[in-house]
Amino acid sequence: MTSIPRRGLLAGAGSALLGLTLAGCDQIGRNPGVRATLARAEGLTMAAQRLILPRTALAREFTPADISPDFRANGSLRPAGTAYQNLVANDFADWRLEIGGLVERPLSLGLADLRARPARTQITRHDCVEGWSSIGQWTGARLSALLEEAGLKPEANYIVFHCADRLDTFAEGDRGLYYESIDLVDAFHEQTILAYQMNGADLPVKHGAPLRLRVERQLGYKHAKYVMRIEAVESFAHIAGGQGGFWEDRGYEWYAGI
Repeated sequence: MTSIPRRGLLAGAGSALLGLTLAGCDQIGRNPGVRATLARAEGLTMAAQRLILPRTALAREFTPADISPDFRANGSLRPAGTAYQNLVANDFADWRLEIGGLVERPLSLGLADLRARPARTQITRHDCVEGWSSIGQWTGARLSALLEEAGLKPEANYIVFHCADRLDTFAEGDRGLYYESIDLVDAFHEQTILAYQMNGADLPVKHGAPLRLRVERQLGYKHAKYVMRIEAVESFAHIAGGQGGFWEDRGYEWYAGI
């Protein structure tokens, strides 16, 4: 199954939401009515997608000829701070991905470890909430295999991705650091990967090196870049602003399905 019929089926539920979202971050952040409408639309979108489509439905995949010659970079282009800069200077040799939280066997993996895990390559379209799209090829470790290796505890409901980039310099503590979350349906989806390659080469810094999430049935801001730590949780209410993601804490919808 491809995303073309899926998008058509969900267009009615999502069109109002997309129109409001494209109106801009400031409007969403300041207008309680807009936030309420987004919340209602999100529930409809998620319910419709989960009701109509099987959990294994795939986003459309393309051919190498379809790859965009200039794939726009979203969000941060290079995290600030000496810790990340030192990782870049050392070609990420000292970088580790920590997988913990509600797991039986916490993991600490380097890039070589990830490359040795079950992988998937896919050519998909990235749809940004700002209204643009680009097609790219991604290769990365299957998130499902990593979670199975770590062993989720029964109370785990969500997977949280903690990142190196900070978008809000005025926020205190972890509120300025980018983070995202997905539920277990999307975490175990075949196309959900932790990408370390883009278009056949190592992932560029501006696209999230050394590792970014690809969750192909969601909008672009769900595809967290510069992933440093993965945490299995029962609830994300205690993390940062409690809405499940950096932009969600600022009024965006959590599910963001397309």
